[in-house]
Amino acid sequence: MNIYQDYIQEIEERKNQGLNPKPIDGAELLSEIISQIKDSENINRKDSLNFFIYNTLPGTTSAAGVKAQFLKEIILGESVVEEISPAYAFELLSHMKGGPSIKVLLDLALGNDLSIAKEAANVLKTQVFLYDADTNRLKEAFNSGNEIAKELIESYAKAEFFTKLPEVAEEVKVVTFIAGEGDISTDLLSPGNQAHSRSDRELHGKCMITPQAQEEIKALQAQHPDASVMLIAEKGTMGVGSSRMSGVNNVALWTGKQASPYIPFVNIAPIVGGTNGISPIFLTTVDVTGGIGLDLKNWVKKLDENGEPIRNEAGEPILEQAYSVATGTVLTINTKTKKLYNGDQELIDISKAFTPQKMEFIKAGGSYAIVFGKKLQTFAAKLLGIDTPLVYAPSKEISHEGQGLTAVEKIFNRNAVGSTPGKVLHAGSDVRVEVNIVGSQDTTGLMTSQELESMAATVISPIVDGAYQSGCHTASVWDKKAQANIPKLMKFMNDFGLITARDPKGEYHAMTDVIHKVLNDITIDEWAIIIGGDSHTRMSKGVAFGADSGTVALALATGEASMPIPESVKVTFKGDMKEHMDFRDVVHATQAQMLKQFGGENVFQGRIIEVHIGTLPADQAFTFTDWTAEMKAKASINISEDNTLIESLEIAKGRIQIMIDKGMDNHNQVLQGLINKADKRIAEIRSGEKPALTPDSNAKYYAEVVVDLDIIVEPMIADPDVNNDDVSKRYTHDTIRTLSYYGGEKKVDLGFVGSCMVHKGDLKIVSQMLRNIEKQQGKVEFNAPLVVAAPTYNIIDELKAEGDWEFLEKYSGFEFDDNAPKGEARVEYKNMMYLERPGCNLCMGNQEKAAKGDTVLATSTRLFQGRVVEDSERKKGESLLASTPVVVLSAIIGRIPNIEEYKAAVEGIDLTKFAPPIKELVQVGH
Repeated sequence: MNIYQDYIQEIEERKNQGLNPKPIDGAELLSEIISQIKDSENINRKDSLNFFIYNTLPGTTSAAGVKAQFLKEIILGESVVEEISPAYAFELLSHMKGGPSIKVLLDLALGNDLSIAKEAANVLKTQVFLYDADTNRLKEAFNSGNEIAKELIESYAKAEFFTKLPEVAEEVKVVTFIAGEGDISTDLLSPGNQAHSRSDRELHGKCMITPQAQEEIKALQAQHPDASVMLIAEKGTMGVGSSRMSGVNNVALWTGKQASPYIPFVNIAPIVGGTNGISPIFLTTVDVTGGIGLDLKNWVKKLDENGEPIRNEAGEPILEQAYSVATGTVLTINTKTKKLYNGDQELIDISKAFTPQKMEFIKAGGSYAIVFGKKLQTFAAKLLGIDTPLVYAPSKEISHEGQGLTAVEKIFNRNAVGSTPGKVLHAGSDVRVEVNIVGSQDTTGLMTSQELESMAATVISPIVDGAYQSGCHTASVWDKKAQANIPKLMKFMNDFGLITARDPKGEYHAMTDVIHKVLNDITIDEWAIIIGGDSHTRMSKGVAFGADSGTVALALATGEASMPIPESVKVTFKGDMKEHMDFRDVVHATQAQMLKQFGGENVFQGRIIEVHIGTLPADQAFTFTDWTAEMKAKASINISEDNTLIESLEIAKGRIQIMIDKGMDNHNQVLQGLINKADKRIAEIRSGEKPALTPDSNAKYYAEVVVDLDIIVEPMIADPDVNNDDVSKRYTHDTIRTLSYYGGEKKVDLGFVGSCMVHKGDLKIVSQMLRNIEKQQGKVEFNAPLVVAAPTYNIIDELKAEGDWEFLEKYSGFEFDDNAPKGEARVEYKNMMYLERPGCNLCMGNQEKAAKGDTVLATSTRLFQGRVVEDSERKKGESLLASTPVVVLSAIIGRIPNIEEYKAAVEGIDLTKFAPPIKELVQVGH
């Protein structure tokens, strides 16, 4: 059976699942299809034409290369296809988005046939995805006096690829669909347990919300053919949690419009709304797709006669509906007045959704086209020796004379490109910045590789210091899906220039270390900007932004990112940590105390948390930074003392050296380069030439939060509050409770110590607690399963050297074996300890899960519905989050302990301690 027949068989199999033929990305299959098109008698010719025209992926896929070459043959008359005229061939090339299609168009535009050259030039004038190899050809031809090249350069300098696009419609009619009450996580739109299918967009689209919701959306579209369906988070924020492009892709697939008639299952222009707006990480993906994200504010606080919020018995503000967005409500978005209307009634100002920059994204069909367009225009103007004509909205530059800089403002000013020279920028300014470190993770990585192919990128930008492709999200189970996807991903990323967790050649041992931990280690400068394909890309050095797969691709390809400088909230500490408390309790208490200080308003949302951590090294401080994703912050920055930062950099150097010793460095010696940069940074700090990053003493903050360590006297637990009468209050990270709330009675079905929230000290705590309980009771018996997953291999190596791992092995009923990894996910757990492979494990929810309806106590970050544990018919699954000692003790006794039991169990144990810095960490006189 040949490759075409294999494809036909796959089509039949997909038909049974209600799916269309899978888009073609391979050269071998498309070559076979082309040979059948050329054979006029071939019985498969008609189908082959359809596959060639409508079902071939563009960009830099190997299929795109074959397609572009065949279209070139048709244009030159070397092949004649009745159904594809030369003019139609040009049209097809114009939809192929860079890569081989640009090479072909340049070949034709710079060729000897003038009439063909002019037609090719007309198509090229509409294209923006040109890379150095393409612009170098144009530059050479221009310098040689080529008239077509001159015409192209002049067109690019005027940015005609943008100015000639249709204007944004003045009125956009929408019909509402409430996707859920309360915060809507991207897990609802693109569930983690369906991660394996993300690169198959049509298949993955079937997992959005529920089949019933999909039918309701289709029914609304049938009733309102002239309106777009707007997905809404009622009484909540849309798109919290993971930074998944697949979430917005699914929304676009069901509610948006097709990007091109020749590109299957790539839709753009989704419209989403939320009572409390759109999560920052999700809003980025909306911009990528040229969509609209609205802050609806349709529920507001009820006020008394003094203008103060009226509160309920629980002390929470009572909300009242300002206007209805019930499913099926027809509304009108006016992009000129920037208002939302119901008929003639004005409902709300929505100008934040229609800034000049966002209007450009909508007009261009997405933010990538703007990024590449600006780059291309700058190149052309420079070549012509002229100032870049003002076509795009000028970047907003906000500067307050005499006002100091926060830490994030300092970092952005240092890394800014294309801003006014010498101008100091403050929060609110739009900035293009160079990116130092980029991370791609393995369940979004296949989409990142697709994005790189679609934007025609073939090699990592030379200005990126280092980039890493992880294997942690699929570490738990080496099943058929992982075996099919991960090696392919690692090869692509390795070829592209990233350091990869698995070696495509199989020469070094697979490293399934959690991506955030690796990025934390390879960040060797606290002035760095990091972009990573996961919402927990929040380093304790530098400023890191969790991003969708597309933004990661953009950072890899261009070495740049664009965003406004966020406002900051300053967090400092006072008092002393109690002996029996763990730093994780301080993290949870920060959220609780902040909400109390600001009357329930989350001042962290969408802002930078500048935490003056001072004395806590990067590994332990990461527990705070990591949690800031759950606080809905845009990012977090740690302000460290000089000696603490040096200690963290030395640890990072050691870990990078381990990666080098394993054989993970590439021909560019990226890892060795990072060690060299770390040495340079340490020397600068030691000499006093450039001390550790601190904000200016006269910097301006949106708010300041002071965490009182003295009042943290009990372990703190983040509770999903699954039975709250108010649906919108469930599964948020805002319900933080003390241990005594549970009265020592709440049953625990499973404990999980793992994910990015734990460090080496946590694993030592597990060992120390087992020793303690063995000493007190003679032996340790588990009344609930305890799953332990170290975040990194080097932690296990260090625990083995220090004697802790041996003690963990003594009480484990299962220990991972890299030579024989699990082939399928565990579905049942015994009351014993499981030592799992380093990686995300239960926290990711895409491979391992707790039993349905379980009450899980975990050190991880996720308490979303269905993530770690799904509901059963008998009860709701709940994932409560706590410190390592609380989780371990709960698994041993089978319930959440009371405070006396907890204190006895942790006596003499070295918990993660923290003492606030003695002096204020600011730079005076700026």
